[in-house]
Amino acid sequence: MRDTSLKVPHGESGKVIGIRVFSREDEDELPAGVNELVRVYVAQKRKISDGDKLAGRHGNKGVIGKILPVEDMPFLADGTPVDIILNTHGVPRRMNIGQILETHLGWCAHSGWKVDAAKGVPDWAARLPDELLEAQPNAIVSTPVFDGAQEAELQGLLSCTLPNRDGDVLVDADGKAMLFDGRSGEPFPYPVTVGYMYIMKLHHLVDDKIHARSTGPYSMITQQPLGGKAQFGGQRFGEMECWAMQAYGAAYTLQELLTIKSDDTVGRVKVYEAIVKGENIPEPGIPESFKVLLKELQSLCLNVEVLSSDGAAIELREGEDEDLERAAANLGINLSRNESASVEDLA
Repeated sequence: MRDTSLKVPHGESGKVIGIRVFSREDEDELPAGVNELVRVYVAQKRKISDGDKLAGRHGNKGVIGKILPVEDMPFLADGTPVDIILNTHGVPRRMNIGQILETHLGWCAHSGWKVDAAKGVPDWAARLPDELLEAQPNAIVSTPVFDGAQEAELQGLLSCTLPNRDGDVLVDADGKAMLFDGRSGEPFPYPVTVGYMYIMKLHHLVDDKIHARSTGPYSMITQQPLGGKAQFGGQRFGEMECWAMQAYGAAYTLQELLTIKSDDTVGRVKVYEAIVKGENIPEPGIPESFKVLLKELQSLCLNVEVLSSDGAAIELREGEDEDLERAAANLGINLSRNESASVEDLA
């Protein structure tokens, strides 16, 4: 008997909260060739953690950099700590001013406001109905679709917000307030925009994305590691990452990433042998992707020769050399093994 039980993927856990059985006898819709389907529902409690992705309602997305104790968070003059600190670069970079407007309106709705109609209704409140000239704290308000609050209305509402229980108005008419450092207690040098806005937790959790690889499957054509956690692939080191390494002058690190850690088939076995024996790592060879490029140029009837710095022709070996086969045999590596997956199979 062979065990064909369905198991939870590696690294995951949870509590089974439901099981449903679908069958053709019950006239359930099933894929072609499937007579019966059992669906198991597994629930998990996911507390928010560093690296999880959050987003507002205006495309203002980002990942959590650090979660601090509440006593270390900046706080208002009455001691109220802020919940989330957003980087100000996220506003001009994405040009979504709606998040600022939502923050201001959220503060107005939380604090409540009162327009002194005895002195006459100001111009900015002309569009407000009479019942909205005064609102209690934590009021539920909304604006018409495609007809949101104007700048003058925002400033007017912020200037009419109700004081807190101590009789203080914490946020000025410009929507900013003085914050104090949670660790030192000293005020920050400049006022900060403070308000209320909706923040949603996205289905991009760091626990699902964390991944590490030592060795694994390689692509059949390029001989580079596959991509993605599901394929047990490697970490992509793209063009711009190479530029960053060049800017830092990390030549040896860049050479290692582009050769023995990628598609230098001979070099990676020799490096493995050197690590096992405790010897120095040999110099990398020619990446397989470069050989594929030469083959494609030859298919266009272009004969390309590789020359060294002194003008001597460099011989590109076809297949594996004797040293590689010997090292692979000693280390128990099967160079002719079938790959578990390839980019072509997954496409």
